[in-house]
Amino acid sequence: MPWQRPDGRSNDRLRPVSFQRDFTCFATSSVLARCGNTQVLCTVTVEPGVPKFLQNSGRGWLTAEYRMLPSATPQRQARELLKLSGRTQEIQRLIGRSLRAAIDLDALGDRTLIVDTDVLQADAGTRTTAITGGWVALAEAIDTLVRDGALPQSPLRHGVAAVSVGLIDGEAVLDLNYEEDVAADVDFNVVMTDDLRAIEIQGTAEAGSFSREQLNDLLDLAELGIKELLAVQKQVLVKSS
Repeated sequence: MPWQRPDGRSNDRLRPVSFQRDFTCFATSSVLARCGNTQVLCTVTVEPGVPKFLQNSGRGWLTAEYRMLPSATPQRQARELLKLSGRTQEIQRLIGRSLRAAIDLDALGDRTLIVDTDVLQADAGTRTTAITGGWVALAEAIDTLVRDGALPQSPLRHGVAAVSVGLIDGEAVLDLNYEEDVAADVDFNVVMTDDLRAIEIQGTAEAGSFSREQLNDLLDLAELGIKELLAVQKQVLVKSS
């Protein structure tokens, strides 16, 4: 029997997606990104100066941090205090790489953009939601810098969005929730620019293997979802302008 999605979606449908701007008031920008039941608070802080390896280079920098609140999952998770788990380090590096691909660091000047992504509620897809929402927060922070005269023009080069896809009972499925993520035989996280060039593709077979044809199906489905996410991002930013 074919896989029946728990929420009744067709295999090529995203969960409901939204971006709530100005969710907090002290960061340069803040966005609450929602993807189904997954909620990630994305904020951007601008700090003068750059890391030592970039000093006197004329280039700016962007870095990202990712955390999951203890109550983000049904069973409380202990806070990561002195040492980050390998998973957390891997995810925040992915977020940083993805968002740096969106920006011309040479045009950013002697400043660092810190993108904080804090998972308030997790139902799978936290890293992809963090990237997609983080880009909206990044675009708003850049707009503030330009509007305030700190930058002569925007250094943003690309839109960026990310989505998960997977194979369940041999079927390609878009934007997995937790129940589907657990059931998937193959799962991928795909990050792309607004011209649908890949920034990063993370994928593995949890059970068995997958064919080249199935890989193509997954990437086609990811492109479809990313196009929709980019459209929602654009709508939010147009409304804010």
